[in-house]
Amino acid sequence: MNFDFSFVAIQFLYGLTNAMFIFLIASGLSIIFGVLGVLNFAHGSLYMLGAYTTYQCVSFFVDSPGYFWWAVIVASVTVALLGGIIERLLLRRLYQHEQINQLLFTYALVLILSDVARFIWGVDQLSVSRPAVLKGAVEIFGQYFPKYNIFIIFLGPSIAFLFWFFMLRTRSGRMIRAAALDRETLGSLGVNVDRLFTVVFVIGSWLAALGGALVSPVVTIRPGMDVEIIINAFIVVVIGGLGSFWGTFLAALMVGTVYSMGILVFPRLSMIFIYVIMVLVLIIRPWGLLGRPLQR
Repeated sequence: MNFDFSFVAIQFLYGLTNAMFIFLIASGLSIIFGVLGVLNFAHGSLYMLGAYTTYQCVSFFVDSPGYFWWAVIVASVTVALLGGIIERLLLRRLYQHEQINQLLFTYALVLILSDVARFIWGVDQLSVSRPAVLKGAVEIFGQYFPKYNIFIIFLGPSIAFLFWFFMLRTRSGRMIRAAALDRETLGSLGVNVDRLFTVVFVIGSWLAALGGALVSPVVTIRPGMDVEIIINAFIVVVIGGLGSFWGTFLAALMVGTVYSMGILVFPRLSMIFIYVIMVLVLIIRPWGLLGRPLQR
């Protein structure tokens, strides 16, 4: 097969698009684990609900200017608030339990939320139209690439930078980092750690829901999409390092682009490349690329 640079370049850009979607979901998962110490298996369900709620909101705002963006805002905030309720009423009771109990509980949430989604929206495949301003494609190296994908490619690093600024340059961000290191000492200084945990879970839930809302014009919205994305998100978090935000970003870039380029070489085995990377990282650095060894 002749080497076609333009085709490879476009495939690489599709890989970057996929990487940014994975980053949005995995970053929320990483933040929740880094601060709360909870491996939230239901994180993918929040992503799925973000997509379904966006579909529902689009039908409500369809006659309004910029209806897609209103739907994204309302859907992501609504699911984020649902995440806060879950943390405050249910998950908070399990912080002192072993992680296997937390994992089983969040898996039970996956089953419950999946059935709720089926009850409300059924099992048909749904879709959302792309916003008018981002419809169509631009020509890159003689190939056409969707405008919406370009928007996503630039949005991912923008969100990463904003969260970096928030975590390092704001008082709230410093308290979140302090809670990740020593929650007992932070509590003794008069900080309401319980409220801080709820805020962190809401932020993580918002990232998952935002990913689901933004992916709704790209993929079909269907039952089971939560399980598919949570597997990729866990792989990214493991490769990048549990609780490492920039490690998650780097790992998402690796997973998204390697998977996309692997399709060009061995389409049926493309996912194997991702597992190979994860195994190699676990052998060389069991705590991930930018993570730290757990000390418990």
